[in-house]
Amino acid sequence: MDQKILSLAAEKTADKLQEFLQTLREGDLTNLLQNQAVKGKVAGALLRAIFKGSPCSEEAGTLRRRKIYTCCIQLVESGDLQKEIASEIIGLLMLEAHHFPGPLLVELANEFISAVREGSLVNGKSLELLPIILTALATKKENLAYGKGVLSGEECKKQLINTLCSGRWDQQYVIQLTSMFKDVPLTAEEVEFVVEKALSMFSKMNLQEIPPLVYQLLVLSSKGSRKSVLEGIIAFFSALDKQHNEEQSGDELLDVVTVPSGELRHVEGTIILHIVFAIKLDYELGRELVKHLKVGQQGDSNNNLSPFSIALLLSVTRIQRFQDQVLDLLKTSVVKSFKDLQLLQGSKFLQNLVPHRSYVSTMILEVVKNSVHSWDHVTQGLVELGFILMDSYGPKKVHDGKTIETSPSLSRMPNQHACKLGANILLETFKIHEMIRQEILEQVLNRVVTRASSPISHFLDLLSNIVMYAPLVLQSCSSKVTEAFDYLSFLPLQTVQRLLKAVQPLLKVSMSMRDSLILVLRKAMFANQLDARKSAVAGFLLLLKNFKVLGSLSSSQCSQSLSVSQVHVDVHSHYNSVANETFCLEIMDSLRRCLSQQADVRLMLYEGFYDVLRRNSQLANSVMQTLLSQLKQFYEPKPDLLPPLKLEACILTQGDKISLQEPLDYLLCCIQHCLAWYKNTVIPLQQGEEEEEEEEAFYEDLDDILESITNRMIKSELEDFELDKSADFSQSTSTGIKNNICAFLVMGVCEVLIEYNFSISSFSKNRFEDILSLFMCYKKLSDILNEKAGKAKTKMANKTNDSLLSMKFVSSLLTALFRSSNEFMRYAVNVALQKVQQLKETGHVSGPDGQNPDKIFQNLCDITRVLLWRYTSIPTSVEESGKKEKGKSISLLCLEGLQKIFSAVQQFYQPKIQQFLRALDVTDKEGEEREDADVSVTQRTAFQIRQFQRSLLNLLSSQEEDFNSKEALLLVTVLTSLSKLLEPSSPQFVQMLSWTSKICKENSREDALFCKSLMNLLFSLHVSYKSPVILLRDLSQDIHGHLGDIDQDVEVEKTNHFAIVNLRTAAPTVCLLVLSQAEKVLEEVDWLITKLKGQVSQETLSEEASSQATLPNQPVEKAIIMQLGTLLTFFHELVQTALPSGSCVDTLLKDLCKMYTTLTALVRYYLQVCQSSGGIPKNMEKLVKLSGSHLTPLCYSFISYVQNKSKSLNYTGEKKEKPAAVATAMARVLRETKPIPNLIFAIEQYEKFLIHLSKKSKVNLMQHMKLSTSRDFKIKGNILDMVLREDGEDENEEGTASEHGGQNKEPAKKKRKK
Repeated sequence: MDQKILSLAAEKTADKLQEFLQTLREGDLTNLLQNQAVKGKVAGALLRAIFKGSPCSEEAGTLRRRKIYTCCIQLVESGDLQKEIASEIIGLLMLEAHHFPGPLLVELANEFISAVREGSLVNGKSLELLPIILTALATKKENLAYGKGVLSGEECKKQLINTLCSGRWDQQYVIQLTSMFKDVPLTAEEVEFVVEKALSMFSKMNLQEIPPLVYQLLVLSSKGSRKSVLEGIIAFFSALDKQHNEEQSGDELLDVVTVPSGELRHVEGTIILHIVFAIKLDYELGRELVKHLKVGQQGDSNNNLSPFSIALLLSVTRIQRFQDQVLDLLKTSVVKSFKDLQLLQGSKFLQNLVPHRSYVSTMILEVVKNSVHSWDHVTQGLVELGFILMDSYGPKKVHDGKTIETSPSLSRMPNQHACKLGANILLETFKIHEMIRQEILEQVLNRVVTRASSPISHFLDLLSNIVMYAPLVLQSCSSKVTEAFDYLSFLPLQTVQRLLKAVQPLLKVSMSMRDSLILVLRKAMFANQLDARKSAVAGFLLLLKNFKVLGSLSSSQCSQSLSVSQVHVDVHSHYNSVANETFCLEIMDSLRRCLSQQADVRLMLYEGFYDVLRRNSQLANSVMQTLLSQLKQFYEPKPDLLPPLKLEACILTQGDKISLQEPLDYLLCCIQHCLAWYKNTVIPLQQGEEEEEEEEAFYEDLDDILESITNRMIKSELEDFELDKSADFSQSTSTGIKNNICAFLVMGVCEVLIEYNFSISSFSKNRFEDILSLFMCYKKLSDILNEKAGKAKTKMANKTNDSLLSMKFVSSLLTALFRSSNEFMRYAVNVALQKVQQLKETGHVSGPDGQNPDKIFQNLCDITRVLLWRYTSIPTSVEESGKKEKGKSISLLCLEGLQKIFSAVQQFYQPKIQQFLRALDVTDKEGEEREDADVSVTQRTAFQIRQFQRSLLNLLSSQEEDFNSKEALLLVTVLTSLSKLLEPSSPQFVQMLSWTSKICKENSREDALFCKSLMNLLFSLHVSYKSPVILLRDLSQDIHGHLGDIDQDVEVEKTNHFAIVNLRTAAPTVCLLVLSQAEKVLEEVDWLITKLKGQVSQETLSEEASSQATLPNQPVEKAIIMQLGTLLTFFHELVQTALPSGSCVDTLLKDLCKMYTTLTALVRYYLQVCQSSGGIPKNMEKLVKLSGSHLTPLCYSFISYVQNKSKSLNYTGEKKEKPAAVATAMARVLRETKPIPNLIFAIEQYEKFLIHLSKKSKVNLMQHMKLSTSRDFKIKGNILDMVLREDGEDENEEGTASEHGGQNKEPAKKKRKK
């Protein structure tokens, strides 16, 4: 039969074929086809023949085709056919499908749809036919019966797609079904159906099947619905990530997708690659992605960002077109997130309303962690983001050359965090990805070398962390580091020191790097620039410290900056130590040459030798010999010659220029410290060894010399040094300069000898007498210098000289001296202050162990204990009543020291606060250790706070004339810094707040500075406890009471909430303070409104969500309205107050402007919400009513008051004052009236949006508003004539030049505005 069909089909006409086919029974044809296909014979030719004999023009032919189609589809689905035959059959069916009439196409499509819905498909191969059927259907123009109605082909297609998408899809065909739609012409609405259906299937699918489905969706998105596709993918994976992190086994999603972390990350990585690839082909998709994430951020930076979306964004940075846009988006998100965090941390009011959420910074670090699962496409973006954050938010340079990285001012906190995050991203990426290491290192080194002038400490810290993490790994990049060494001589000294310190572990593992560094340093040794030579010395000293010679003492007592695991690299440690010895002695030779260079270079050497000895004790002999031979050049060996030192030899005269050649005081200081160290650590270990005797001669020599210098210095008079009162100390003559240098040298030598004698004294009486004699010599010289300098500016030169005493000695000396109250004590406290100041400014102190944070901390604790004891046991009042001394009393100096120490400890030793406070507790130590763990920082702080509170109360109980405002200020500063250590939820904190509030309420002092610092303390405590609006309202009533009303006829009732507010302090001090607080409250409210708006704009996307979503916002809305209501009463008081013109008026006008802007923002929020929530709440209506009755009318009268005030000033100015004075007065008037138009504009904007809201909410909100007429300017003729006449008279009287007349006319124009 098949042969006959084929032969008939070969004829030209199909008539015979048609006849033959009609003679066959129903099942014959289908059976034939089935047998042929299953046997694998040529079914295609047979099918073609059948189609040829069944034209669609005849009904019988059409029905035959229909049956054949059904049969073929079942055949293909059965899975009995070979692949090629199945493909051929489907291909033929596709070709013929468009010949079908519409109704049959609908039937076929329905067959498919019911197969899908019932899940009766076997292998889904036949689904390839469905898009062709739907496409063919869409082209049919005639109306078709569908269901109960009649629809066009296009509408039928839409209905069919709708039916298909609303039914159940079998998991295994989801990808095929989605892929099928790319071949169907779809409208935007239909695409949306399909996308929604596919996205809803994500959660039901196997994780491994999601990437191909995403791929198909992305292909489909070129037809539309890009936004939905991206949103759906991001939302699904963000939720999956969240659940994965929480690992809650009961979660319904995790029941289906219980996945190991690696698998999830690999799937996410693949999907990100698919999306990036799709964006490369379709830029519209990229724009949609950026837009979607930007919109989500408007209200809240964490709304749309999740680790998945951040990883996606970072991968998109590989596309040039989107790189800057995306990095910029991430950068702003990071900073916004940190700013939000800062705002939240600073306000208890916000903490109660906004739940704590995860921040962008943690998400980014999570991305870095996840990128270990071969997310190579993310790493480049991470590195770029890291460097962008470090470059944009690193420490900035300020005018005097110091960087502003140390001061923890609030506005800089987000920037500091952002910079730190950048460094963390780079460090973590460096640890995980080998391929990117070289690039990170190269970029860091490039910045260190090329940005010499700007502060780069953050890059050096990062470099140090990178090197510490993996010195061996970096050996492969050593060429980059040696390249950087070539620039050493051009870099600033501080950078060189920190750079070498950072790469120091590398020098231990790479000989070649060490050799190249030595070559560079040797070259630098003889460079022309002084800085290069200093860098060479710094480099050599660092090498000496870190390459240990065999037999050196263990450095357990010094902080070793290299961890043990890294030192194991030196395998042949014995050989290394021997090699190190030759190496170190070579360096010592190089350094000896420095002793003939400038004073600055020698100074560095003297300051570094002590640390070298401590780390490398075997070099003691060589170092001490060098120092001894250097000292002998300036030492007078004959025991009876005075003075004992050749000061002339220390000074270099070149023509008229006189400079210091040898810093003799530092040389002696270095010798004294090295000697003390040697006696304490090396000699005890050498007791049993005899062969060392001849070497020991050096130490005895040095001891003898120092002893001899001490004795002769005590005997010497100032005349012996030619430095008595009659000497010339002026800075303009060469003799004066020389005498100044000598005087400082002598004072320095005295300081060194004081420390030397104290260290060997064992508290003997004679030694103490020597020390006092040396101090008297120091004191006389210092007095002469101060006296000679007098009020001249050179006094500064005296101030800047650093004391040569070591910090450890200062703490011992204070402990020994605190019972006497003499000049020596004052001197010791002053030096302690100097050391703490140095620590605050630079992070370390001068002298031995000055770079070692642990030793500094130990000394700080000792010094604090003494100062605290001295201040609390001998109050200033007791001390001062005894005798009036010049300068500050010792107790006051102690207090100043305490204030500086508390802030330094919080800045540099935050983790050790507990230990610090414990050290201040001077009660018995034995029983205390056990209980220590139970005593919290808050309790210890509260104990210290009580001591200072008592002192302040004693001060305040004194008479006004005896009130020591300096001490009061210092006490408040100390209390402020201590109160930061209290836990805001603790009873101690509440106690502190009520105590401060009580002090403000009961004490009236006219000292503006004291009032300011006390009020600041009150506010800083108050905001951590609750919102300060009620406090602001009370204070504004007090200010109004003291300053009176703008209408002079009105008598203001005086409320006396806070006694600290009085006539002297009310304005500008308290007024400006309360206004700045009000500004902060407005900022918080504004932030909340923006957050609400962001939520609303996201929720309006789905209608039903927005109707439910208004409920959770109610507490926030209520809080906002309460805050604004109370602030309104606060401004209501201030606007009626007769404020003095100047900053108060200026700030008030600006803040009123902000108030109206915030009110407008709230009105606009209700415009967004009022449809869904059904009107506006009652308390909002009350707020609007209050603003109409209590604020707007008063604002206009306040504006008139300000303008009248400026007019009266013009009148008086014109008549009596000189033109220059009039000009400055005019400038001030202009400055003050500048905010007025802005305020009027803000009020009118507010009223404009209120009108909109009234219409929308059907509530008449404008009934309480009296629309202003203040903008209705009139020219009043009579006043104008009068003014012009006055101007004319003025000109006649004075006969002045025309420009004077011009000056007077300017104010006249002002006066016309009424």
